[in-house]
Amino acid sequence: MERLIVQTTVKRTVRRAAAGAALALTAFAACKKTGQANGDVTRNWTPPVQDTVMGVATSAVTSAIQQRLGADAPDHVTSDQWKHVKHLYSTFSDNLLWLTDKGVHQARVSALLNTLASADSDALDLSAYPLSQLGAALNSIDGKHPTAQQLADADVLLSSAYVTYGENMLTGQYSPSNLGQSWHINPEEEHVDSALTLTLREDNFAGGLARMRPQDAGYDSLRTELVHYRALVARGGWPTVPDGPQLKPGDKDSPARLSALRARLSAEGYAVGSDSTNTAGTSAPARANVYDRQLAGAVGEFQARHSIGVDSMLGQETLDAINLPADYRLAQIAANLERYRWLPRSLGQRYILVNVPQFHLDAYDSGQKVLEMKVIVGQEYEDKATPVFSDSMEYVVFRPYWDVTPDIAAKEIFPKIAANPDYLAANDMEIYRENGQRAVRQRPGPKNSLGLVKFIFPNDYNIYLHDTPARTLFDKDVRAFSHGCIRIEKPAELAQWVLGWPADKVDQAMHDGPDDHQVNLPKKIPVYIVYFTTFVKNGVLNFGNDLYDRDNQLVSQVKAASNPSPEALRAEAALRGLAGQ
Repeated sequence: MERLIVQTTVKRTVRRAAAGAALALTAFAACKKTGQANGDVTRNWTPPVQDTVMGVATSAVTSAIQQRLGADAPDHVTSDQWKHVKHLYSTFSDNLLWLTDKGVHQARVSALLNTLASADSDALDLSAYPLSQLGAALNSIDGKHPTAQQLADADVLLSSAYVTYGENMLTGQYSPSNLGQSWHINPEEEHVDSALTLTLREDNFAGGLARMRPQDAGYDSLRTELVHYRALVARGGWPTVPDGPQLKPGDKDSPARLSALRARLSAEGYAVGSDSTNTAGTSAPARANVYDRQLAGAVGEFQARHSIGVDSMLGQETLDAINLPADYRLAQIAANLERYRWLPRSLGQRYILVNVPQFHLDAYDSGQKVLEMKVIVGQEYEDKATPVFSDSMEYVVFRPYWDVTPDIAAKEIFPKIAANPDYLAANDMEIYRENGQRAVRQRPGPKNSLGLVKFIFPNDYNIYLHDTPARTLFDKDVRAFSHGCIRIEKPAELAQWVLGWPADKVDQAMHDGPDDHQVNLPKKIPVYIVYFTTFVKNGVLNFGNDLYDRDNQLVSQVKAASNPSPEALRAEAALRGLAGQ
């Protein structure tokens, strides 16, 4: 991170900010008030009307701003961000957005600088901001006679920092397509300009900046866990557990290895007892060389919180997860904060969210969770991986046919038919001709692989939600078995919710209604298939199963920002100094 230039003269500039500044506030009629959960938001701010700025004619400064906007972007500002900066100025007729005749506008600039100084709480990388140039520019305008160009540079750099922060919060700091994420949800980049303009117009500008981050309890929970795991890393993380034999409760092993396992789990907050813990309900202490029930229970809890099949055995998969270093887990939290920023800021009034690594579906209405259930997702190899995307559910099909895709038919069904002539009859399947080609479908009924209902949200991936006759699969902790589509635990309850039907009507349609019967939803419902590998459940941080190995690239990208370096901390202190002195 480049050093942020901080001079005593700059601090004097900020101290003088807004003293006697003449602000001409006019109402922006179209968005003067907007309802918010935490009260009304007023948007009355406009750039101050003034003939001169620190002794320089406003017309000369406006001309200098236009000239600066026609030149190259500041360091670290991308071409896309530079485009947003230009749009912001065009919206306000190329007027100064941050400076007044008395210098830097204290309240608004302080809000921006303090927000930037706190950006590490969102695991944003401040090295991607034009902070060095900004510090130098603010220093340059502190003299008695700054030039029009110096004033323009300072104002444009403040705007560049603001736009960079706003875009990072609204659409993410990195592109998922460059990091192997298979993420196909539109973050609505097209709305960034209006969001930047509306936020700048807010009278409570600090509050507007805070509202740019995802307003989601899951995001806030991860920010809290980011602080917790930073403290863990600062304390040295946790020890590594040596390789050794697989252990089940009651097995014996090296006291040193079991002691390391206790220390490792204890460092993250698991209750493991000690080498002398009484686990048998007698006065005899536990033996230091026994993998006892309490330690095995802690391992089981670890497995549950890391989406590993819970058997309380210390096998290789569990040992590998235990030995991932604390700074990697910290970076995973930062990576998932970034994934939240890739989502649209508003998901809708009623929507469905499926988190693939969690094997879980939640349905929301007016911000409240109203339904949740387990799901089964695509297997962990490429042609069966469930993609990350969003679309709108349009209709439900009761008692559906399963039209087997040509690929599945060729690889799985036709070989089984060739090996067993009775396979079709045994599985309620039939062969028919489609476009001159042999095709297979499974008739509606209790054997149908789609169960008794499917939920369609037309998309490019031919993914949908559906029932399943294989109910026992929901008892497993790791549920990746399907061909990419998503099997749901509570199909009847979901049908009731999306259609607004009573339970008996849904039950009749599923069991006694006509086959392949389509029912359109009263109103389309957005469906988001997401990939969050860290999430807080019942107040406890969980690490999901990275089924498709999508974490490593993103974790590597965000690792530096997940735990700020001493240089980054100095830059943050400098920003706070500029804002508050």
